[in-house]
Amino acid sequence: MKYQGCLLAVKDISASKHFYENVLHQNSVMDIGVHVTFKGFSLQQGYAELVGLAVDSVKEQSHNFQVYFEVEDLDKVYTELKSISGLQWVHEIKEYPWGQRDIRVYDPDKHIVEIAEDMNTVIKRFFNQGMSSEEVATRTMFPLEVVKQYALGFGM
Repeated sequence: MKYQGCLLAVKDISASKHFYENVLHQNSVMDIGVHVTFKGFSLQQGYAELVGLAVDSVKEQSHNFQVYFEVEDLDKVYTELKSISGLQWVHEIKEYPWGQRDIRVYDPDKHIVEIAEDMNTVIKRFFNQGMSSEEVATRTMFPLEVVKQYALGFGM
């Protein structure tokens, strides 16, 4: 068995496709109208009918699932998203105990979309702040040997 990705049930495929292509800069790999596939996930209009469920059984804003993206420059993405009128935010930039920062927004169907710094960026930031490999490992909860491999990759 090979995992192929998740599928998001959407009400308006055009609005959802626009959001993922133009706001999140994803490229569709297949578009057959009511079904659009991106790398790692798909959008499906008419999902309930397709699988034989009651239309009202597909819940909006369920808060039990999210789509996750990583970026190198979260501040740049944050600035870009702040300029989009009507975008609904779950939360703005938040930093977690392990040092990773993220933002969360809703897509047009109220699915949560998380956009986070990739851990490579987080670890590099910590090294640039003068933290030792041991301090970085403690803060990120990564094994010390993994952090040392990152350091080698950064030329440290």
